[in-house]
Amino acid sequence: MTAELGLPDGIRACLFDLDGVITKTAAVHAAAWKRTFDAFLRERDGDAYRPFEDADYERYVDGRPRADGVRTFLASRDIRLPEGDPDDPPDRQTVRGLGNRKNALLLELIHTHGVEAYDGTIRYIESVRAAGLRTAVVSSSANCRDVLRSVHAERLFDVTIDGVVAARRNLPGKPRPDTFLAAARDLGVEARAAAVFEDALAGMEAGRAGRFGYVVGVDRVGQADALRAHGADIVVQDLAELGEHP
Repeated sequence: MTAELGLPDGIRACLFDLDGVITKTAAVHAAAWKRTFDAFLRERDGDAYRPFEDADYERYVDGRPRADGVRTFLASRDIRLPEGDPDDPPDRQTVRGLGNRKNALLLELIHTHGVEAYDGTIRYIESVRAAGLRTAVVSSSANCRDVLRSVHAERLFDVTIDGVVAARRNLPGKPRPDTFLAAARDLGVEARAAAVFEDALAGMEAGRAGRFGYVVGVDRVGQADALRAHGADIVVQDLAELGEHP
């Protein structure tokens, strides 16, 4: 059955990222990050500020836990902020404050526009489960469960490793492989028997670092070469394509 799913023999579990793989929320995250960082940079540097760009999102933020994304992007601009506390208000000039500002904007955008799932991914996960493979969602988002419920997809996963679980277990986020490895352990399989499905470069690096049996890059934004360079074994634009590959 794994061949019909476009997977190598020996794969017993599938580990799916949320944003950009299961749900159409990657663009919403990018918009929330841009509004957050542009406001911060404009306040700091005035009208001559250099805006947050798509390349910044892909290189420094996409797929990482929220605070890691703030730190990594600010470091790219040689900016240092105090760490702050997890409950810092969104207007506080700290790493945690900026992260909370982004999350507030994200929730506002989600509540305004709603969330959609990728139909090809949902059908693929249903086929995976029908074939007897186990499934997990692995996301840095603290809103993962709410988003899954909103698209009626929570039922499709045996295990959820999200930002809340990662914080509770002290798991470092992508590009480290720890969250994916935790999902595999919770499913009772070794990394070599699990496939990773990701759209972010940090997720590709996590899949490669964890030595998973197969790493599928999902190219929603035209970065197929970069996904391969960062660790993808195969790149597709939609998971519906996987059954078409030998």
